[in-house]
Amino acid sequence: RPRLLVSRLFQPLSWAEGGEAAAEGGEAACRSHRLLLQGGLISPAAPGCYHYLPAAVRALEKLVALVDGAMRAAGGQKLSMPCLSAAEAWRASGRWERMGAELFRLADRHGKGYCLAPTHEEAVTELLAAQSNLSYRQLPLRLYQVTRKFRDEPKPRLGLLRGREFHMKDMYTFDASAEAARRSYELVCDAYGRLFRALGLRVVRVRADAGAIGGTVSHEFQLPAEVGEDRLALCPGGHFAANAETISAEQEACPTCGEPLTRTRGIEVGHTFYLGTKYSSVFNATFCTAENKLQLAEMGCYGLGVTRILAAAVEVLSTEDSIRWPGLIAPYQVCFIPPKKGSREEKGAALLERLYDDVAEAVPRLAGDLVLDDRTQLTIGKRLKDADRLGYPYVIVAGKKACGDPAMFEVWSQNAGEVTFLTREGVIDLLSKVRVS
Repeated sequence: RPRLLVSRLFQPLSWAEGGEAAAEGGEAACRSHRLLLQGGLISPAAPGCYHYLPAAVRALEKLVALVDGAMRAAGGQKLSMPCLSAAEAWRASGRWERMGAELFRLADRHGKGYCLAPTHEEAVTELLAAQSNLSYRQLPLRLYQVTRKFRDEPKPRLGLLRGREFHMKDMYTFDASAEAARRSYELVCDAYGRLFRALGLRVVRVRADAGAIGGTVSHEFQLPAEVGEDRLALCPGGHFAANAETISAEQEACPTCGEPLTRTRGIEVGHTFYLGTKYSSVFNATFCTAENKLQLAEMGCYGLGVTRILAAAVEVLSTEDSIRWPGLIAPYQVCFIPPKKGSREEKGAALLERLYDDVAEAVPRLAGDLVLDDRTQLTIGKRLKDADRLGYPYVIVAGKKACGDPAMFEVWSQNAGEVTFLTREGVIDLLSKVRVS
């Protein structure tokens, strides 16, 4: 396997722009937007739309792999539905009018109306309704996808946190009874909690309004952050959490323990809804009971903003100048920095290249997560600064001690903020413990 060289990566860095990178409309960018732009991970395409450059795609693919694992563990089966949705289904559910200007609407050459789907309740319920022989034995059914979604935001802002085109995971559950549907609801919510813990994100589940999707029970998964657009009311003891729009302005105390509620802002990274028969009754999505009678399926739907999770993680974990990734989704895990060409330490370059190859062989799951910063016309310090800003979890430097006996490599553990000196064997032992998704 050839070494992956930094000089060959399509990752245009723009640190020189400093804090001048601006969001759409000239607003000052939030931290995640600025860092992702400067780090060559995204590039503006149109208001609210971005090119995801190779490093960002790697992080997204790792995040989707984690989401897939969480959804499979919750009994999910993955499918893919069209982004183009027929207007008839949306009219039948009443949402064609209710969604208003949020829908991107278009017509084909025959004058038939469509929208670019922001969500797929209509489509998945029509799909199930078309299965005339669905049996109670096949329930619960939990179907999910990870696709691009579209919303005509009036004012896209904050980079990937509020865009017009974005990646979302949406799951739809079908159960035989209200009780079973509520069990599915809690099962998926628990899966969300485990996913966020694995990412090291302190997400809070809060009571929320069902909005345009509807249903009788709804929760948001909020990541507290100053830049968040939602206002949250939280009990310090964890007994109560709600989006402030669901409670009265006069409610200042926790209804369970009486402690004063704290107010903060949050980024919504997930949303769940218990739908009941809201959609199954419209499209006649039924199943055959044990008594051979047709009965409407009880439904739930569950969203995760995949690109928003990516940006939100960068927002809350990073410093003003440097990206810090959840370890499991860092685009690359390890960056190797050889000495500057022509320096006294230059002979350490061959040792570092050999170490790269040894790590790839000894820890094959990391082979695609290693990069070698071959820009040896630059000083180690300059390349180390770039590596710090890009947030590689581990940076291995061949400095003066690499020329000693034994050769010692400088190891930066970025997320832990630690620097150690390790032998070849020590580096391999350290990296063999690294988890990747």
